[in-house]
Amino acid sequence: MDKNPIFSLIKTECGRAKYEMLASKKGIFNRIRLYWFIVFAAIEDWNLKADA
Repeated sequence: MDKNPIFSLIKTECGRAKYEMLASKKGIFNRIRLYWFIVFAAIEDWNLKADA
């Protein structure tokens, strides 16, 4: 699960789980919601250290 390059931006376990859930859904509005989530999760986790 840690192989995904987006996980360098989304660092919390709950954020990663939410990303996986949103990424599995199909449709235009689900894609928009996924990108929206990535932007705000990256901003929120900006100062956190990665879990190596």
